[in-house]
Amino acid sequence: MDFIKDYTLFLEKEIENIKFPSNPSNLYNPLTYFLTLGGKRMRPMATLIAGDLFDAEIEKTKYAALAIELFHNFSLIHDDIMDKAPLRRGKVTVHEKWNDNIAILSGDVLFVKAYELLAKNDHKYLLPLLACFNRTAVEVCEGQQLDMDFEQREDVSLDEYLNMIRLKTSVLLGAAFEMGAIIGEASEENIKNIYAFGVNLGLAFQIQDDLLDLYGESEKVGKQKGGDVLADKKTILSILAKSSANSSQKEELTQIQKEIDPDKKINNTLQLFQTLNIKEKCISVMEEYYFKAKKSIDAIETESSKDKLLTLFKILQQRQY
Repeated sequence: MDFIKDYTLFLEKEIENIKFPSNPSNLYNPLTYFLTLGGKRMRPMATLIAGDLFDAEIEKTKYAALAIELFHNFSLIHDDIMDKAPLRRGKVTVHEKWNDNIAILSGDVLFVKAYELLAKNDHKYLLPLLACFNRTAVEVCEGQQLDMDFEQREDVSLDEYLNMIRLKTSVLLGAAFEMGAIIGEASEENIKNIYAFGVNLGLAFQIQDDLLDLYGESEKVGKQKGGDVLADKKTILSILAKSSANSSQKEELTQIQKEIDPDKKINNTLQLFQTLNIKEKCISVMEEYYFKAKKSIDAIETESSKDKLLTLFKILQQRQY
């Protein structure tokens, strides 16, 4: 567990050292604000862990790790605008604290800054790193677009949803591990396996996020409780509820969506989901992806210890927020 603390302190210090100009203040102050909100730093930590697994020193992997973290934060700023989210990590979102236009432009600068950091890597790794980063950036945008498209549909299948969260969320974690492995000069097979580990872990992580949105404690999760329900978002919970419901329960779901009282809407949803065993069904799907992630760890061939990978795996598997 000590390495988690060490990596976190290292990353926080490196992020603090990322300086922005003072003017125009409305462009750069939101970035300083957002980066100091904290977060799990799971993605940059994944890059450091993968690099360490394949004997790459932390000073060699830190720029790729920071690039991944800035890209992730850029995507969160823009996602919050699209979702009209009031809170992020328990604090006011950038578009709420300033406005939508400032949030869009500030996010754009953060995206460019991510490339600036990525370009600091040794030139012999730069082409594969850029290929990975660019592929992933496009996939994340595809996932976000699918997420928005689903808002206009009532027939989203579980497979479609899982593909959407794979693109929107999971591939970035996979890329974080892949970039560390690239710098560690891992074999193609090991890069493939550690990427698969990240993707499957990311899928399980997002399903867990869907669960925590409704069943977690708002103070710990750092988001509005039941925010997905209030926004009528398609999540694995709502999709499984619709596919599990009989005709009268489907009508009840429709009526719940029309409910204007937030507390009543959330409570009615919880009651129906309990009847349909939705929480248990979601956990079952989530555990499938944790199982696949563990198989990918086992497939990695290296003489180095996998203890850090396994520890991160267990921490995420057991998280409550």
